Amino acid sequence: MSLSAAGDLGRRNVRGRRAEAGPSTFGSTGRGSRLRRWLPMLAGVALVSATLALGSWQSDRARQKLELQQRAGRLAAEAPLGVRADARPAEGQPLKLEGRWLTRHTILLDNRTQGGRVGYHVLTPLLLADGSGSVLVNRGWVAAPADRRELPAVPTAEGLLVLEGRMRGVEERPFSLSREVADGPRWQYLDLAHFRVVAGADLGPQLAAWTLQQTSAADDGLVRDWPAPGAGIDRHRAYALQWYSLAGLAAALTVWYAGRLFTRR
Repeated sequence: MSLSAAGDLGRRNVRGRRAEAGPSTFGSTGRGSRLRRWLPMLAGVALVSATLALGSWQSDRARQKLELQQRAGRLAAEAPLGVRADARPAEGQPLKLEGRWLTRHTILLDNRTQGGRVGYHVLTPLLLADGSGSVLVNRGWVAAPADRRELPAVPTAEGLLVLEGRMRGVEERPFSLSREVADGPRWQYLDLAHFRVVAGADLGPQLAAWTLQQTSAADDGLVRDWPAPGAGIDRHRAYALQWYSLAGLAAALTVWYAGRLFTRR
């Protein structure tokens, strides 16, 4: 075989290998290119769905708080009820209780703010005079001393007393890095089951499954400036509007991109 013939044969072999590899490489590149073109539109659809869901959630929170506010307004017009520890009053129901403070079982809920200052909510069980058990009363707010090792002194009346307040359910456990519920009288959150164990038989036959938010005056120096029921309705509505606006913008951009994508094909 001559040198020219051998060269021609080599060039034909190279072109053949390129021809065989060419379609596969092109196809792979084409699929990748199509995927990159579709990804922005898929991301836009996902963003629209997520922002609509968040807007609906904020709207629902506003509706729930409005209903709570309206119910609290109706209950506020009613006379306070005297109830037993085993009763199940409605959330926000005005109540009047008679009993004696179990001062030695007072606890301080940590990280409660008032007017931008950090302090505690003071909770003391009231042993009811009817013998049905005890109710844990949120008596109000007190400022925290500058030294975290110190606890505020809270004066507590002795003897039989009558106080008024509103029924409040127990808040869900908040997020906390600490596994400990309490460090002595300082508590991170309220756990009624743990409180029953700590206070024991002093509570009487039972501890109410709810708390009383005290509204009547007392000479104890505590602040009882409670937020109105359903507070934050306007804030939830504003958040909902923001999420819906973002959903509208994302939808418009997605439609615009989809139009460009299909007109180029």
